[in-house]
Amino acid sequence: MANDRRAGAVLALGLAIGSALLTGCGSSSAGGAAPVTVTQGGSVTGTDLTIKVDDGSGTVTTWHLTCDPPGGDHPDAEGACAALAKNGAHALPEVPPDQMCTQIYGGPQTARITGTWDGKPVDASLKRTNGCETARWNALRPLLPAGGGN
Repeated sequence: MANDRRAGAVLALGLAIGSALLTGCGSSSAGGAAPVTVTQGGSVTGTDLTIKVDDGSGTVTTWHLTCDPPGGDHPDAEGACAALAKNGAHALPEVPPDQMCTQIYGGPQTARITGTWDGKPVDASLKRTNGCETARWNALRPLLPAGGGN
């Protein structure tokens, strides 16, 4: 009986740690856009997004993206849709205000993603001001430019 309780406690602790590790920077849905989920297999459907990227000097590039099938005027629609399918659920929601992040500046670039992804509304603002924000940005490559620039 004591072994069963101990095993249950170890399992619960393992699940909590695993969940925390999978969560990572910027994965909470607190604060910003509605929670975003990925269907089994990472399919992206019902996607119609506008992506605005400011290179940090005031030059703004705007793309339109649809998925399933990939389309729009995004320069790499297939790659962008794949990045959303793989990382959109944890990269689109804002970083919670109490999230600990490294204070490593990634650059002045910003991006705003609005519209619908996988049938859900999206209004995500991204920047590169610290480790968590830069991780969100990097998780969405090639939806967003690699170095932040255009």
